[in-house]
Amino acid sequence: MPNENGNSPLPTERNSPVGDPVVRGDPTVTGDADAVSFDPDDSESVATASETVDTFATADPGEMDTKAMLRGAAACAVLVRGEGSYKDAAERTGEEVGVSFVRTWARVHDLPRPVRRHVGLGDIAPSTAKHIGRLTGTDRLHLAWAAIDHDMTVREVRSVVRDVTEGTTLETALAELGYRLGEITVELPVSEYCLLRRNSSVAGQSPGETIAELFRES
Repeated sequence: MPNENGNSPLPTERNSPVGDPVVRGDPTVTGDADAVSFDPDDSESVATASETVDTFATADPGEMDTKAMLRGAAACAVLVRGEGSYKDAAERTGEEVGVSFVRTWARVHDLPRPVRRHVGLGDIAPSTAKHIGRLTGTDRLHLAWAAIDHDMTVREVRSVVRDVTEGTTLETALAELGYRLGEITVELPVSEYCLLRRNSSVAGQSPGETIAELFRES
């Protein structure tokens, strides 16, 4: 099973304990080394999660920074795990919180760590992360990288997710918007750039093929 510690090149879901502030507690991402931890097996912690979800659901979006958003998503996931279902989790909270709200943000908390890190850094907008979380398997990971690489709008991401859920392949859905999965622009120091070009030419490969070969050999 893929994990979040680098043992798989394609982690597609969260594998650290639900509620642990893995990204929220990383000061290089949020600047908060003392982020709140939630425990779905502790009744007091679940109660705190319920209060946090209430606050999260009623907050002005303009007042929510990435730390607050990730904390709210964690609280939703912990509440679901603690109560046993989306329905029971929503009923544990106030009238402003529905099943859809809890499900949406719990999915964000369950995204793989590399994706959550980019959410925390602001490279992926919370509204974009909500749609990415609707996908499963490698599609969610691939869409996250495509969204960053091509600076996709929330509307475009939502459109791709809709098409994929209706049966279109992710590659096709992206292509219809003019985007290519796996295409990325990189900047290299001049010496490494020249080496890449030289080695690619000698091997009869494109630079992309040479880079891909390095990863296959690692």
